[in-house]
Amino acid sequence: MIDRTEASKYLVGKLKDELVVTSLGNEKYDLRSGGDRDRNFYNWNAMGMASSMGLGLAMARPELKVIVYDGDGSLLMNLGSLATIASREPKNLIHIVWDNRSYAMTGGQPTATAFRTDLAAMAKGAGYPKVERVDTLAAFQNAADRALDEPGPWFIHCLIKEKPVMGGGLPSPTAIKHRFMDAIAARH
Repeated sequence: MIDRTEASKYLVGKLKDELVVTSLGNEKYDLRSGGDRDRNFYNWNAMGMASSMGLGLAMARPELKVIVYDGDGSLLMNLGSLATIASREPKNLIHIVWDNRSYAMTGGQPTATAFRTDLAAMAKGAGYPKVERVDTLAAFQNAADRALDEPGPWFIHCLIKEKPVMGGGLPSPTAIKHRFMDAIAARH
């Protein structure tokens, strides 16, 4: 199983001008611990919406790679986004799903992926042209490197170790929004 913190540090070390949108869970804290950037948008209180936000950014800014940092529980809240992303086929989108098989932020209740649901198979069935399922850091690094270099959309399903809930240390949602908009030269 992958340590999401280590994988995040690796990915952040590779980033240049890419945009990253996180879901509301631990993904945002791991991304920040890997290296805070003005082009990281840390979602608050918008469960399931990272994939839709990422698609919107990818369509609005086709010259930039857009990375969605999603969780299994969050994606399960918005499965329709898989079909929408696949049908729009943004070449600049990388959808990374960190699957710990639980709703870690609300007490560790199991998600459907703890049983029979396979998110990589769902992405493939929705029509994503590039789908990888990874369970080691080396496999993640390989998939992430290819996704950064090749057109997508990509779906990277990462099986990760369960870890304690993190938290704290992030700017306010308003500060995150303004900082991100300034970084991409968008109007307030």
